[in-house]
Amino acid sequence: MLDPKRLRSQPQAVAAALKRRGFTFDLARFQDLEDRRKELQVHTENLQADRNIHSREIGSAKAKGEDVGPTLESMGHIKEQLSANERALTDLQAELDDFLLGLPNLPADDIPNGKDERDNVELRRYGVPVVPDGVRDHVELGALLGDMDFALATKIAGARFVVLRGSLARLQRAIIQFMLDTHTQQHGYEEIYVPYIVNAASLRGTGQLPKFEEDLFALKGAQQWFLIPTAEVPLTNLLRKEIMDCEDLPKKWVAHTPCFRSEAGAVGRDAKDMILQHQFEKVELVQATRPENSAHAHEALTTHAEAILQKLELPYRVVTLCAGDLGFSACKTYDIEVWLPSQKCYREISSCSNFGDFQARRMQARYRNRQTRKPEFLHTLNGSGLAVGRTLVAILENYQDADGSIVIPRALQPYLGGQKKIESGSAHAMFAAGKR
Repeated sequence: MLDPKRLRSQPQAVAAALKRRGFTFDLARFQDLEDRRKELQVHTENLQADRNIHSREIGSAKAKGEDVGPTLESMGHIKEQLSANERALTDLQAELDDFLLGLPNLPADDIPNGKDERDNVELRRYGVPVVPDGVRDHVELGALLGDMDFALATKIAGARFVVLRGSLARLQRAIIQFMLDTHTQQHGYEEIYVPYIVNAASLRGTGQLPKFEEDLFALKGAQQWFLIPTAEVPLTNLLRKEIMDCEDLPKKWVAHTPCFRSEAGAVGRDAKDMILQHQFEKVELVQATRPENSAHAHEALTTHAEAILQKLELPYRVVTLCAGDLGFSACKTYDIEVWLPSQKCYREISSCSNFGDFQARRMQARYRNRQTRKPEFLHTLNGSGLAVGRTLVAILENYQDADGSIVIPRALQPYLGGQKKIESGSAHAMFAAGKR
């Protein structure tokens, strides 16, 4: 949520900043809501003052033995009007809150202008992208291995699901363990196990609700529960309605979870592969910092995600998202894109975002300032470290041999008992020792 004080004092500047990201700030509606709120607030405060005055007059009159009937009648009218005003003020504040919850975060000053991904700016690259002769995509490779089955998943659940068995199920498990070990042992994150179901308040806190409800899987029942779209939601909400000691920051958390997204409106080439799935695995990184440290934390978190790809020796690039391509809650985002030979392009494998105090305001997540000892809003950040399914896809495509076998990246071999290659040519591929 944006700072209400800034909205009231600098509405034109806020409108200009939001315009950078292609969002039209309805200044007239905001001003109308604010004017009505102020008028009703002043009237309510005046009524409260009159009530207090009448209360003192009644007390004084009773002490003197005077008739208090007229004053009591007037007090009754004031209480009725005050009760009506308080209800109206509650309704109006709810309308204003709904309006504010629909406003995206302001883009950081140092990100490029632009409308969409075509205007993103490349920062750096790692590795040399290669397109092998006779390159196969991961769907074909999975079929050759016999361990990736989309038809079976469709029978069980529907489109945009996959069944992994044998060698690929084991490889995915190794990827997850490798990522968790790297982030906890080398990057200083605390591993957290979180619920895969969250309530509506948690999703409002991180910005998925109310705007993006169609992207979520809601559960039927008395409780308003949802399957998590990412571990960002439960991890970040560990801070909701908390006041942290300054000395306890930064918080650095990592979690592996399944993620569930409806992918509403998603069409095209990713409909029958592992790029866009309704259920997928991610290792998620979340940080909470003091405001003065968040820019540095953002750079560090991004390098932590990059380190996974470097250890796996997968080519990738990092881009800064332009204002028009930012996610709703982010003020600045770096996308990490891994090279996929079959598509001859880079595809997103992680988005590393700084949210400033946007999520913290929605969650009432604060820390106690060391100097003033007053609570202030902290800053939150998150990024995939990495999307597991897309990492699996990148390994299959970048480490394929001409016969359809897959060489295991050296960083993963210890997690697979030292085995170095997944051999093709059997219904359930067997791992075999060997060299590339």
